[in-house]
This record gives sequence, C-alpha cells and structure tokens, in this order.
Amino acid sequence: MTCTLHVAWDERLTDYHFGPGHPLAQMRLELTMRLAHEFGLWTRPGVTVAAPDPATDADLELVHDARYIAAVRTVSGWADDLGARGLEATQFRYARAFGLGTGDQPVFAGMHRASALVAGATLAAARAVWSGTAQHGASIAGGMHHAMAARASGYGVYNDAAIAIAWLLGHGAERVAYVDIDAHHGDGVQAAFYADPRVLTISLHQHPAAMFPFTGLPDEIGGPGAEGSAVNVALPARTGDASWLRAFHAIVPPLLRQFRPQVLVSQHGCDTHRLDPLARLELSIDGQRASHAAIHALAHDLAGGRWLLTGGGGYDLVQVVPRSWTHLLAEAADQPIDPGRQTPSRWREYVGRRTGLTAPEQMTEGAPAVFEPFESGYDPGHPVDRAIMETRNAVFPLHGLMSS
Repeated sequence: MTCTLHVAWDERLTDYHFGPGHPLAQMRLELTMRLAHEFGLWTRPGVTVAAPDPATDADLELVHDARYIAAVRTVSGWADDLGARGLEATQFRYARAFGLGTGDQPVFAGMHRASALVAGATLAAARAVWSGTAQHGASIAGGMHHAMAARASGYGVYNDAAIAIAWLLGHGAERVAYVDIDAHHGDGVQAAFYADPRVLTISLHQHPAAMFPFTGLPDEIGGPGAEGSAVNVALPARTGDASWLRAFHAIVPPLLRQFRPQVLVSQHGCDTHRLDPLARLELSIDGQRASHAAIHALAHDLAGGRWLLTGGGGYDLVQVVPRSWTHLLAEAADQPIDPGRQTPSRWREYVGRRTGLTAPEQMTEGAPAVFEPFESGYDPGHPVDRAIMETRNAVFPLHGLMSS
C-alpha cells in the first residue's frame, strides 16, 4: 500500500492534563512523538505534520450542549485565577453538575482552550481525510471517547472522535464506522450516535461488570430505527493476544464489510497492555501492533483508504504508550517498524533524563501475536468464545449475517 498521512500535532496538546499524579500523564504524548521522530517518520514521503487550530464553539456544538461548553469555559476561568486555592463551595457545586472538579476531571488552568485544541486536532485530521489531502489522518492526542453531550467523563472534556464523526456526516459522509479498541467501553461515541443508522460503532473492551464506565454489554445494540448500529464485545480479564485477535477478527471485518463505510474512524487506546495499571486484558505490544495493521488493511479494503485514527487510554507512559503508538503511526505512514528493532539509544537516554525511568530496549516483547480464527470452531467452554457468540447473536442477524 502507498499511503499519505496527515498528523495533527502541536506541543501545546500536552497542555491537556489534570495535574501531578493523575493517570492521564501527557508526557506519554511527548515520548511517543519523540520516538516516532527518532525513527524518521516525519520525513517520510507522503507524511505531513501540522499544528491544528482549536475547535470553535460551532464545532463543539456538533456534539456538546452549548450550556456545557459555557460551563467548561466558566470553570476554566475560575481555574486560571485559583493559584493555590481550591474552588469555592458554590463554584464546586456548579462544576460538579457538569462532571468537572472531580477526581477524574480536576479543573485546571486553560482547560477549555486545551480541550478545544484536542478536538481541533482530530477535526483537522478528519478534514484532511475527507478532502483528500491525505488518505489517513492521525490525532494521537485524541480519543477522549467517554465525554458526553453535557458532562465530562473518564478524563474527557470534549469528545473529539464524536465531533469529527458529526463533522463528516455534516459534510456529506453517509456511512461512518467507528472501531474502538481501548480497554474501556467507548460509551460517549456510542451515546452520540445511538439512534443514527449512518454510524456503526464497534467497541471491544474489558467486561463492564467491574470496569469503568460499567456499560458496553452486547445487548446495547442501538436505538429505535438504528438497531444493530451499536456493537459491543465485552471480553473477560486476562484475554491475551490470541483470544483478543480472535474476537476482533470474528466481529469487526464481517460487520464492516456489510456496512461498507465511506470513512473508518478508530480509537487506539493501548490500556489493553498487560502492564497497564487500570485494566487487565493483558495484550502485548505485538498484539496491539497486529490490531493496528488489521484496522489499516480494513480501511484500504472497505473505505477507500479513508482512515481517521486517534489515541485514547494508556497509562504506562514509558514501557507501553510510546511504543504502541509509534507502531500505529508507522503503520499509518505505510512504514511499519520491524518488531525486532531496538528503540533508538537517543530516545532511551531522553526517557531516562526526562522521567528517571528505564526505557524499553526493544520495540516489542517478541510475542507471536497469532490466533486461531473463530471460523475454525466454536468452543462453548471458552469465555472469549462465549463473548464472541453473545455479540454475534445480538447484532449479526440485524445486518443480514449469520450469528454462528
């Protein structure tokens, strides 16, 4: 494949942060982009990197309530003046009504501006794809898939992926598919389009019984008139590479082939890794790399190459996020990195100086990342096979597909 890639990036995107000790450490973006730079990705033919503009209020209102946007701006103004003080009681109650000022979403100075820039980055990547400026658009700072229309949630203030999808629909796209491979259910994007048959949302995530946001069971299939437009694969803890890839290939390709999207949007949260502190799906970098490649191939096979990709979750900022997302960016640039490659020594030295931590020496863990296709036989005693069947039984007939 010969690919062109537009990367929406500005160092100001690291301003989207919730303070020291918060799991969403935006140093992970800095380390990712520096690792990609050391591999020479930004100088490859067909790759452009450009600073995005912040999303406007009109952009944000494609998904979010105007009253909520005003609240984010108001609370941001308070945060700008806080200094060492906290919100006053009345301010705190107001912020909490919109999901702000919580442990997950502490207020911070410049919050509206930083959040709008994340949304603007994903919009810039979407515009490049839809206009034909590039086949693929990457917003590695994006993927804030939990944010709701009138409430911040799950480290997300504005739902950049949903905003980009709404923009695509408003500019002529008739079928957009969204594939979310984060360990957590993509509830905010699903909610935004739950009653819209033009958007197919597919989320593979850890079972919500004990996992935020506690949604994403297979019986969530879409609203009236859009039955089958929401697809959820709830996987057990300790799924691992082989079973995760088996589930992905049993669900995603057949549905996408039937849906025939004009644009494929994907969220690549890498908190599925075995080292992630917030999830327990236990994939390797090799398994994640295989998933990036599979989604890339589907974009070419089924969506004319039009692929918008974002980051997402991922909370091991040295061992996991930079490697996984550098593989993702390299895949999108049609310059996949050999899994046996070493990480560049200059990057390892920088990580040590910047974080005090020891950087990984190899680009993957050398796992096989192979799987037995589901079509080879269903094992009713295997929890992942049961999860696959629950999803297929719930939605495949709605797409004219056999569930078994």
